[in-house]
Amino acid sequence: MIDRRGHYANGFVAHSSLRGQVEAGHFTEGRRQQCCVPITDLCASPAGPRDKQLLFGQAFQVLEARDGWSFGFCLEDGYAGYLRSADVAAPNVATHYVNQRACHVYAEANMKSADRLSLPYGALVQAHAQGDFYETSAGGYIAQQHLSALPQDIDDPVSVAEMLLGTPYLWGGDSAFGIDCSGLVQTVLHAGNQNCPRDTDQQFAHWMMLETGMPVQRGDLAFWKGHVGILLDDTRLIHANAYHMRVAIEPFAQAIARIATHEFGALLGVARP
Repeated sequence: MIDRRGHYANGFVAHSSLRGQVEAGHFTEGRRQQCCVPITDLCASPAGPRDKQLLFGQAFQVLEARDGWSFGFCLEDGYAGYLRSADVAAPNVATHYVNQRACHVYAEANMKSADRLSLPYGALVQAHAQGDFYETSAGGYIAQQHLSALPQDIDDPVSVAEMLLGTPYLWGGDSAFGIDCSGLVQTVLHAGNQNCPRDTDQQFAHWMMLETGMPVQRGDLAFWKGHVGILLDDTRLIHANAYHMRVAIEPFAQAIARIATHEFGALLGVARP
């Protein structure tokens, strides 16, 4: 069975790499675009349910645009789907990422000026220093404290999960404005400059589980069928979950028992990325 999340074809158009493998009216390499709004939903179908989100500056390879929706795939993790055509624009070369939970983009290089928009952690911008601010190529200014030079390569990426503590739970969410369990894991792993697929089942298949009885440590991933969390240490789990409806810290043993009884069943295992 074809997994649509990594299948770059929709019956009308297909990526050139699929020539001879699928039927399509048109084959194309597509064109690179990037998200030009703070957050946009990547959907399973035009105006359909949200699968995940793209953040400002993240790249998207558009294969087809039709009736206000663009079909293609996210270049960060290869996830295919549809997003609103108005939410992508011509790309630039990002130089910095937002290093705080969220930041304001000001109209002037002055914190008392009007704020044009808010960007979440991980948003990508092209910017150059202008006094105490960075001026962005898209227009507007961001405080220097809120940007770091690319690439992301944080020594303790789990600290990003701790920074997002209290973020509301949102199915398919990928930002400080709303996030789900696998979105939190991907955000944390990308902060440490590690590849990570988007969804829980993909993440579970991506890493080998630790042998039973092997001690766990900070940064290990605990998996259930349909859920994942991050170990802060050998006794505490941080996870975006629908029980708390936010990113929360929970005793690991308590989470294992509660989830087994009321949600996803027994713990499947622990992986070390």
